[in-house]
Amino acid sequence: MKILVVDDERLLVKGIKFNLENDGYTVDSAYDGATALALFRENRYDLILLDLMLPEVDGLSVCRAIRESSNVPVIMLTAKGDGSDKLIGFEYGADDYVTKPFDILELKARIRVILRRAGSNGGSTDILACDNIRIDTLQRSVTVGARVVDLTAKEFDLLVMLMRSRGRVFSRESLLNNVWGYEYPGDIRTVDVHIRRLREKLEKDDANPIYILTKWGVGYYFKVPDHE
Repeated sequence: MKILVVDDERLLVKGIKFNLENDGYTVDSAYDGATALALFRENRYDLILLDLMLPEVDGLSVCRAIRESSNVPVIMLTAKGDGSDKLIGFEYGADDYVTKPFDILELKARIRVILRRAGSNGGSTDILACDNIRIDTLQRSVTVGARVVDLTAKEFDLLVMLMRSRGRVFSRESLLNNVWGYEYPGDIRTVDVHIRRLREKLEKDDANPIYILTKWGVGYYFKVPDHE
């Protein structure tokens, strides 16, 4: 597994690199956004740790550029604890957030969860299909009709969970704990952001969805269309 660590705090990068390499990962490092993008374009990474505040090109811009061509899992690193900053990161395509200072054991646990989910089909069935939506859980690909839909790692896992249990209503807390894989300490609005992004990518009219619906006061569920 190959990981790119991007942060302008060189001692922090050195510590993360040391710990991850001790766990068997191959680690590249960058200290500014421009170098990070250059490395990303030259290499294939399984996961990227990306600081929010970077010189030259900021972390959000780097994340957005990555998302133009790749669904590689991205964990944002930030000294800011404001929930609005986290939501903006998710809007740009981040899969997870870690607020500095953090425990290296917690960071490694989150990395393992994301990599395990990114490399797992999540069940024995390779293909999930409903109406014109088709998911290949082995290839981690999604199509709507003939159109290929690019999803982040967390968007994909969220969609698979909802489709595997069609009609079942999941609370936001349940989706956080199951999709993120641990007792997530962040803002529960994270789920709302990911649901909105899924609707934008899957639905013909995301303002009037027919697949991913809201049970007001409870949570979200995947509805089988009446014509299926």
